Amino acid sequence: MTLPLANLRVLDLTRALTGPYCTQMLGDMGADVIKIEQPGVGDNSRAWGPPFEGGESSYYLSVNRNKRSMALNLRNQHSATIMQKLVAQSDIIIENFVPGTMDRSGFGYEQCKAIRPDIIYCSISGFGQVGPDRERAAYDQIAQGLGGLMSVTGEIAGTPMRVGIAIADLVAGMHAAYAVMVAAYHRQATGIGQYIDTSLLSGQLAIMTYQAARYFATGEAPASSGNHHPTISPYGVYRAKDTWFNLAVGTDDLWRRFCDALNLADLKADVRFATNRSRAEQRPALNQLLDAVFANYTVAELERILEPAGIPIGAVRDIKAAFEDPQVQALGLVQTIAHPTAGDVRVVGPPYNFSETPGTIRRYPPRLGEHTDEILRELGFAEHDIDTFRTAGAIGQ
Repeated sequence: MTLPLANLRVLDLTRALTGPYCTQMLGDMGADVIKIEQPGVGDNSRAWGPPFEGGESSYYLSVNRNKRSMALNLRNQHSATIMQKLVAQSDIIIENFVPGTMDRSGFGYEQCKAIRPDIIYCSISGFGQVGPDRERAAYDQIAQGLGGLMSVTGEIAGTPMRVGIAIADLVAGMHAAYAVMVAAYHRQATGIGQYIDTSLLSGQLAIMTYQAARYFATGEAPASSGNHHPTISPYGVYRAKDTWFNLAVGTDDLWRRFCDALNLADLKADVRFATNRSRAEQRPALNQLLDAVFANYTVAELERILEPAGIPIGAVRDIKAAFEDPQVQALGLVQTIAHPTAGDVRVVGPPYNFSETPGTIRRYPPRLGEHTDEILRELGFAEHDIDTFRTAGAIGQ
């Protein structure tokens, strides 16, 4: 089977999370991803532990499969010769350095375009390539805060709260992968490459969607609504007899079915709760009544009652319980990679299934510089060239 991106070579000049997540998405669908790493140091995330497995951090292992690693010192004068050939033989370049860094190195977009006119070049940064903050340093949590996400996350009137994963990083990586594929489709039709600028900040704001719309409509910044949806009710986290669960009664029809399933005729007839608008306005009173009802049931009992009625409900589980769920196993989301030092490593597989070209895990997350010589030979360098580069410190040992 030929994967859909098998004819694309991606020069991956990224590190940490957002760029590697992007390039892993491309690698899963067949792209030849060449990961450039600093000799002796490697991707920042290689040191982000514990835990470590066979000398590699679990963090690094989670976002670097289906790539080849080349240890190349971009500050070494000999690296330009190698980079020129890499650019000439690549379809896509993805980098997440501080804006201006790649221009100063001699391999910004215009410089790479001169080497390969149809190159697709994607820059991922904290704040974008223009504007007063273009060179400002950023990590995920900084973007979560500056992009407004933390202001709508957490307890009502409580301390601002970060999302429990690096959501700004991951969203920026997904947006970059999407943009690169759009550019590749355009190039296939026209033969013209292009430059793509995306950032953690822009991606963070893009996913604010209905929260942004609330601000645009009212001129007021939405506050955190805790574990309850700001505009739909009942929709949030509730406590049963034994543990916590989520309930999502998203429509008036679901509300009537919810009341019927639990024999809540009085609530169904109460005009205060007849529509979603009135239920949202009366959320504290409604939740107080529902808390008393839910205290009589376990989560499993509520699921048995409400699921046949089509009411979305589910326990609040930890990650261990989530991955051990039979539904997750049926979807094949947990896959195992054999790694030369870490042994069998479990990872989360591609979250989509293609009937004809399903994504595959063909390569374990590479060891630092593991494919350096292999890639140099593919570029046309002879063994004596490789020895020269190594002696000069341009490539790793």
